[in-house]
Amino acid sequence: MIISKKTAAEPANVSVYDPESQPQKQTLHQVLLAKWRDVNMIVFSVTLTLFLCPLVYHSASRLMTQSLPQSSNVSAFEPHLITAKHDFNNTDTFEAEDRGNLARILKEASMKEKKTVIITMMNQAWAEPNSTFDVFLEGFYAGEGTERLLLHVVVVCLDEKAYSRCNEVHPRRCFLLRTTGVDFSGEKRFMVPDYLKMMWLRVEFLGSLLKLRYNFLFTDMDTMWLRDPFPGLFSAVDFQVAGDYYYYNGNSSDTRNRANGGFNFVVSNHRTIEFYNYWYASRLRFPGKNEQVVLERIKHDHFIKKLGLKMRFLDPVYFGNFCQPNWDISKVYLMHGNCCGGKRNKVKDLRQVLEDWRNYMSVAASGKANGRKLGFRKPMNCWKRARRH
Repeated sequence: MIISKKTAAEPANVSVYDPESQPQKQTLHQVLLAKWRDVNMIVFSVTLTLFLCPLVYHSASRLMTQSLPQSSNVSAFEPHLITAKHDFNNTDTFEAEDRGNLARILKEASMKEKKTVIITMMNQAWAEPNSTFDVFLEGFYAGEGTERLLLHVVVVCLDEKAYSRCNEVHPRRCFLLRTTGVDFSGEKRFMVPDYLKMMWLRVEFLGSLLKLRYNFLFTDMDTMWLRDPFPGLFSAVDFQVAGDYYYYNGNSSDTRNRANGGFNFVVSNHRTIEFYNYWYASRLRFPGKNEQVVLERIKHDHFIKKLGLKMRFLDPVYFGNFCQPNWDISKVYLMHGNCCGGKRNKVKDLRQVLEDWRNYMSVAASGKANGRKLGFRKPMNCWKRARRH
C-alpha cells in the first residue's frame, strides 16, 4: 500500500514536539524572569528607602543643629566659629583718632597697680542738667570713701550732646562711642528695639576693653555709690555680677542665681575675652532678648563650663536695688535705681536715697541716733509707675 505524503502528515490538532519552536519559548521565559527580578529590585529599593529616610533626616537635622544658631540652653556652635565671625574685640572697631583718644583716657583713668577702670554709659537724655548724670556724680561726693574713685570713672557717651555735657562736668574722662544708623540720644524705654541695640552695644564695647587688657567695673549710671565697693568684691574671680534679690539663694557660686547686669566686675584674661565673644554672638540665637536674658540662657552652656570661667553673684544685701522690699543702710555699698519707669521718677527716688544717706551719716557721726532705726524710704515714685505698667 502506497501512502501519499498528504495522508502521512500529522493531524493539525495533534501536539507535536518541535525542536525549532523551543528557543522562542526560552526567550519568553527569560523575559518574564527578568521582569520578575526588576519588580523584586524595585520593591527592595522602596523598602530600603523608607527605612533609611528617617535616619538621613535625623542626621541632617543634627548637622543643621550644629551649624546654625539655636534657641536652646545648649550651645549649638563652637567658639572658634564665633571668634571668626564675631571677633569684635579688636581695636580696629574704632577709627584711628577715637582709638588714640580711648587709649589716652584708659591710661589716665586706670588704677595703676590693677589696670582697672570704672565704666558707665549715658546718652543725651541722661546727660541733661539736674538729671541722672548729675545725681550719679553727686553720689560719689556724698558716699563714704567714694570721691577719690571719680578719677577712675570713664563715661562712654552715645551721642554728641552727651559727650559735650560730659566734658563740661567730668573732663578728660569722656569717650564718644560713635555709632552709625542709630540715634541713641533720646530716652530708651525698656526692651524697645533701640534699647536692645544699646544694651548689645554695651556688651560689644566692654568686650573690646578686655582685649585691650583692662579690667573694668561696669556700673549703670542710675546707681548711687554710697561706699567703696571694691572691698566687697571677690578675689581670684573672672566675672562677678550683682545678684537679683528674688533669686539670690545665698550661695555666690551657684549659677542658679540670676544676674542684675547693672553692676559687674570683670578681669581681663583669655577666659573673659572668649566669654564676651560668646555672649555677644549668642544674641543671634535669642533674637529680641536683651543681654541679661541671654546671659541667663547661656550661663549653663557646655562652652562656659569648658572655658573654666569663674563666675560669682554679689549679695543684694550689699549691692542693693529698687526691686528689693527693704535694705540695711549700714551694709549697702550701692543702690541701683532699677524697677523704675520714667526718668523723672528715677531721679526723684535716687535723690531721696541721697537724702536718707546724708541723714544717716550725719546722725551716725554725731552719735545721736537715740535708738532710732535709720534707713532708706521706699522708692514710691518708681514703684507706683512700675505697678501702673
